[in-house]
Amino acid sequence: MVSFLKLFLFVDDRPAHKENIRSVQLYLKSLQAESFFELDVIETKKQPYLVERFKLVATPALVKISPYPKQILAGSNLVAQLEEWWPKWKNSLKKSQKNDSSNESISYDREYINLSEEVFRLKQEKQELEEQLNFKDQVIAMLAHDIRSPITAAFLSLETLELSEFHENNEQKRKLRRQLYKQSRKQFSIMKYMISELLETSRNVNTKIKIKPGKLDLSKLCQEITNQFKEQISLKSQTIIQDIPQDIPSVYGDEELLRQLFANLLDNATKYTPEEGQITISVLHRTSQKIQVSVSDNGLGIPPEKQERIFEGNFRLIRDEAQEGYGLGLALCRRIVRAHYGQIWVDSSPNNGSSFHFTLPVYC
Repeated sequence: MVSFLKLFLFVDDRPAHKENIRSVQLYLKSLQAESFFELDVIETKKQPYLVERFKLVATPALVKISPYPKQILAGSNLVAQLEEWWPKWKNSLKKSQKNDSSNESISYDREYINLSEEVFRLKQEKQELEEQLNFKDQVIAMLAHDIRSPITAAFLSLETLELSEFHENNEQKRKLRRQLYKQSRKQFSIMKYMISELLETSRNVNTKIKIKPGKLDLSKLCQEITNQFKEQISLKSQTIIQDIPQDIPSVYGDEELLRQLFANLLDNATKYTPEEGQITISVLHRTSQKIQVSVSDNGLGIPPEKQERIFEGNFRLIRDEAQEGYGLGLALCRRIVRAHYGQIWVDSSPNNGSSFHFTLPVYC
């Protein structure tokens, strides 16, 4: 048996409507003592299925869903309309209590609303799960893409160690072996770190990369990464130039993540720079708090309309679809730079090469 008026007040977040909505709520509050009613304030963005259910075309809107028949009041003069209709609605309560078919319709309406809410909630959960699964796929692809560099470096070190066994075992060779063992261990450590960090990140689509910052010598780090690409660079007879001032201050960052960042950018530079082309790594002390690093090439360049999208996961230029990789290296670069509270961007024009720039905080 119906013993109250059931009302929905549909609102949106437009500032111009706030005063109108407040007037409606105050008017209904003033009637609380003389009437039985139940008011739900519905935000249209959060419950769009109800907007569709009642075929609303404007907000704010007040919908009387019980007792039947349903009635919709809309417009900027809701309070004036309420003053006209409220006595009629009160009288409709008495009639609805005697009308079984009306009660059945109201019961059906409530059941529909409950089911609609459940469907909407399940759709949201489905969308969130799809996003997380897609993100996990990206993380796996990132791992496959970025683990190649340390694997190659470790393999070359081990191969050199194997070859050294056939030479005289003197102090010089022992020193070389110690260096190669150290390099191998370092590269395997990088791989272990990458796997654990990326898999940790894959647990949630919104998880940020965690950093373990410390004081870093940027010049030394650049040289170490460049050495990893010597063979790749020599195969294409490319030239690499480092423009790093001697008095450049140390940066505050996560060494292993910055290794990934440099390796990704240098890998791209060598890949897209033509034979006998030139790659430049330059460092600029921009402000007392920031250092800017640039990795430039003289390759094909990137069309202006695509320069922002290349930092998105899985985005690749049409010309690069046949290239090895997943198109995820730059997406990871952006995540690493943002984790260091920096910025990353590209300056490029077709056939004039590309310069990737990013900023890092100065160690104070």
